[in-house]
Amino acid sequence: MEHLIANYRKLLDETPTDFHRYIYDKVNWANRLVGIVGPRGVGKTTLLLQYIKENMNTDDTLYVTAEDFYFSRHRLTELADEFTKMGGKHLFVDEIHKHEDWSRELKLIYDYHKELQVVFTGSSVLDITKGATSDLSRRAIIYNMQGLSWREYLSMFHNIEIPQYPLDDILQNKISLPKDFRPLVFFRKYLRKGYYPFAGEDDYDKRLFAVITKTLEVDIPQYANLSASISRKLRHLLAVIAESVPFKPNMTSIAQVLGISRNNVADYLLLMEEAGMIGQLRDSTSGIRGLGKVNKVYLDNPNLIYTLVPEKAEIGNVRETFFYNQMRVNNEVICSPVSDFLINGHTFEVGGKGKGKKQIADLPDSYIVKDDIEYGYGNVIPLWAFGLNY
Repeated sequence: MEHLIANYRKLLDETPTDFHRYIYDKVNWANRLVGIVGPRGVGKTTLLLQYIKENMNTDDTLYVTAEDFYFSRHRLTELADEFTKMGGKHLFVDEIHKHEDWSRELKLIYDYHKELQVVFTGSSVLDITKGATSDLSRRAIIYNMQGLSWREYLSMFHNIEIPQYPLDDILQNKISLPKDFRPLVFFRKYLRKGYYPFAGEDDYDKRLFAVITKTLEVDIPQYANLSASISRKLRHLLAVIAESVPFKPNMTSIAQVLGISRNNVADYLLLMEEAGMIGQLRDSTSGIRGLGKVNKVYLDNPNLIYTLVPEKAEIGNVRETFFYNQMRVNNEVICSPVSDFLINGHTFEVGGKGKGKKQIADLPDSYIVKDDIEYGYGNVIPLWAFGLNY
């Protein structure tokens, strides 16, 4: 256990605290069992370490990653037993899904160690409301975390501070920008390389490719018990979606192209959505696991488009992908029967600078979302403004 403590203290010393993700203040850190799930690379580890560094007594707190070799010989319950005997009160477990039988062991720790708080992170592909993990869902508070908003990107990489704006303020063009700030300069950079917190590091595309590869070849197959051949089919399906404008799923055609059963296509798309690789736009607000019919399929965020198909990135697809990605955090976004998106009764048509109002001319409470403009007017809203919602 000594090396776990040594690694934890080293990581804590190296953790920066100058920037916090949007979810930092939303988590009820006082709960006895807290889970934070999200795609690879969005900053879950840093979030845990920042909270410990700024709020916890390091003497009765321990951070571990389930990938550590320690867990090849020990169970999570063993660690909890030993840690509590040493006076431990707060156990933070990163990458919990890497530990075999993790849900059962967390349940046992929760039931047998009422003096111990446990905070864990895991892949967003996990569904703790089903199967063997269902008992855990009644004990844990789960938070879903996604990548950087455009607003967070500006703060993290350019020291440009803009407050978070609710949707109503955005629709009324009630946005105040810093003096001499030119939004489009930074917006273009964000769309290509800004969604993941490692955007400031070298070889961004290679790092993002690694995230994609590990998600499709490790996380999803491991969780769903899929074969290596299915992983290759998932990569093929992702490439098809990346080149679409956007992709409107035909389950029969997809099944023929991939050489799989039509009945499996929806399951594979759902797994990829939960893993943070794609977003599926539905016709009702029934949530990811609901029964709403899927109308369009996007890559999860614009960075994935520019990384997977840099020469074929279709700008209309990029715009819609950005809008859907940014707005889904705080809003229920569904497809519109006459336009692109519908949010709480508001209709949105997304396009470029020359986009006209003809399509929504007779619709009440409707808006044109334009790219390539710096300021909004009337019911015309700049696309970048929707990146300030979280």
